[in-house]
Amino acid sequence: MIGVTTTRLVAVGDAPELAALLVANRDFLAPWEPFRPAEFFTPDGQAAYLEEVLRLTAAGSAVPHVILDEDGRICGRITLSGIVRGPSLSADLGYWVAEQANGKGRASAAVAHICRLAFGELGLHRVEAGVQPHNAASQRVLHRNGFQRYGLAPRYLHIDGEWRDHVLFQLLSDD
Repeated sequence: MIGVTTTRLVAVGDAPELAALLVANRDFLAPWEPFRPAEFFTPDGQAAYLEEVLRLTAAGSAVPHVILDEDGRICGRITLSGIVRGPSLSADLGYWVAEQANGKGRASAAVAHICRLAFGELGLHRVEAGVQPHNAASQRVLHRNGFQRYGLAPRYLHIDGEWRDHVLFQLLSDD
């Protein structure tokens, strides 16, 4: 691992930097991401998307962060979504890092940070993540952070034009 990786709440002002990063990493991320219209990869498209996720944040159902490298540049995104209160106290975890940031421990550090936030400030009990079976790198990130595999969800998400199976992982606050 190099440098220090941190996260912070995303801001609409991050749209141009995120759009440029997404354009530069479009082919790299395609096997792991759902289809996105061309507008999604523009600063205006990112601003509209970020406004929507920040509305979910205000409603208490999502916590979208950017992943920052040691120089404070955005190198990815990490989000707790589908936050459920009541007896469940759970959330889904999703993340990506740019190709140039890949393999440097940035995703692992970001997952550690967001899980501390989930179990601390947010008071959640469970964080869940789904990963395609052939995405060994992302599975390593989850294992490094103490996540346990608990199942397989056939045809779980529509990714890169097809319904894809996902291995399901969880981390509990008392693990």
